[in-house]
Amino acid sequence: MKRSYIRTAWAGMLVASMALLGACGSTNSGGVTDTKADKGLAVVGDNVTYDPNHLVNEGKPITLQYYTWYPDADGAVAAFEEYKKIHPNVTIKIVNVAWEDYFTKLPMLMKGKNGPAIFGVHNSYDEVLRPYFEPYDIPVADLEKDYVGVEAHVVDGKVGYIDAAINTGNIYYNKTLWKEAGLTEDDIPTTWDEFRDVAIKLTKKDGDTITQCGFNMNGDAFYSSAFEGMNYQKGELLFAKDGKSANYDNKTTEENLQWMVDLYQKDKVCSTDFGTDGDKSFGNGQTAMLYRWGYFEGDLKTKYKNVDYGMFATPTWSEDTPFAYDRYNGESTIGINKNASDDQKAVAQDIVKFLLADDTYVKTVSENMNSFPAKNSLADDNDLAKMAIFDLIKPRVNRLIWPGAMPATVENTAKKVFQNVFNNGMSVKDAVAEGQKTMQSDLEKSSFESAESQYKYYDELK
Repeated sequence: MKRSYIRTAWAGMLVASMALLGACGSTNSGGVTDTKADKGLAVVGDNVTYDPNHLVNEGKPITLQYYTWYPDADGAVAAFEEYKKIHPNVTIKIVNVAWEDYFTKLPMLMKGKNGPAIFGVHNSYDEVLRPYFEPYDIPVADLEKDYVGVEAHVVDGKVGYIDAAINTGNIYYNKTLWKEAGLTEDDIPTTWDEFRDVAIKLTKKDGDTITQCGFNMNGDAFYSSAFEGMNYQKGELLFAKDGKSANYDNKTTEENLQWMVDLYQKDKVCSTDFGTDGDKSFGNGQTAMLYRWGYFEGDLKTKYKNVDYGMFATPTWSEDTPFAYDRYNGESTIGINKNASDDQKAVAQDIVKFLLADDTYVKTVSENMNSFPAKNSLADDNDLAKMAIFDLIKPRVNRLIWPGAMPATVENTAKKVFQNVFNNGMSVKDAVAEGQKTMQSDLEKSSFESAESQYKYYDELK
C-alpha cells in the first residue's frame, strides 16, 4: 500500500545565501529528538521498499544540507517535507546555487569535508559529479524492477543516481492557427512527409515575406536535439560501436539535415530572418509549430498564457515502428556525497530509500518537469495522466533510447553545424564533416562511453 501524494506550492521556499557555502558540515542543531520508533505507518514501495517505523540517527537531531539550482521546482524539496513528517529530528536545509555556478562550486566543496550531504544531479554533468557519488545502498535488481533505464546508470554494479522521470521531444502547435488553416485533429501528422505538408499549409506570406511560420527551427533548439531522434528513427546511432567515437558524419545525418534545409529553402515554411527566438515567436502567435521538450509547456503556462496550444507526438519517417522514436533524457534523482560524515551518509541513504519507495518524489518531478514517470507503478497513475505529455510518451516509452550522459559537445557542435548551414552558407556535407571532427576531438578528451548498447532493441541493428 502506498502513501498518498501531497502537492505543495513552493513559492517562497527558503533559499540559503552563498555565505552558507563554507559551513555545510554535519550539525546537530535545528531539530528535535525523536523517541518514537514505531510510527504506526505502513511499509511503502513494491521492490524498493521503505519501512518508516524506525529511528533515524538514533532519534538525535541532525541537519543535512541539500544543494540545488532550482528549489522552487525541485521535486526532492516536496518529498523532503514528507520525510520530515516521519522523522522530525532530521532538518534538511536547502541551498540554492545558480545553474551557471553550480557545477563548478559544488565539486570544489565536495572535495573536502564541508560539502553538502545530498545534492541535485543533472546527468549532462555526470563526469564532473561522478567522483563524489556515494553508491545507493539499494540492490540494483530491485531498482531495475521498479524503474525504467536503471541499467544505463550502473557503474561497477552500483548506482549513484537513476532517473526519476523521463522526457523527450514533441510537437507543440497553435490550435487557433491550426483552425484558421482549415486543419482538424484528423490532420495531425504521423510521418515527416505529412508534417511537411501541414507546415506548408500553416505558413502565411505577404508577397515573398513570411508573416507566419508553419514550423520554426530558429534558435537551434530543434536541430541540436531533434537530429538525434531523426537519426535514431532510421537506426543510426550517435556513437560508433566502441561507444566512445562520434558517429555524426554519415549519410543519415546528411539526409536529415538536407530535409530540414529544404523546409526553409524550398518549401519556405519559415526563414532564419524571422528571428532567433522560436519560443517567443510561438508565444506571440507568429509560429504555428515547434519541436520542444517538456520544459516548454511550463514556459507556455507562465510566459504565454493566452496561447491555445496542443501537442502531438514527433512524426517518424514511415508508419512502421522505428528502431527508436527519439532520444530521451532523465530527470536525475539526488546524489549522496561520499565525503560527508558517516552519520550524514546514513541519514542520506535513508532519505533516498524513502524517495524511491514512496510516490511523492517521482510524481512531483514528473509534474514539475512535464515528464513521464520512470517508476513503473506510476505508468497508469490517474493524476499524472491528466498531463498532456503523458499520453504522448506512454505508448513510446519502451522505444525511446538514452545515449548516456554524453558530453555537451554533441549538442553544442550540432548547433554550430545548423548555424553554418542555415546562416553561413556552408554545404551540408562540409558542415557535417567539420562537426564530426569537432565532436571527435572533444570526445577524445573525455572518459565518456555510450549507453546505446544497453538499449532494449539494440540487437535489431545487427
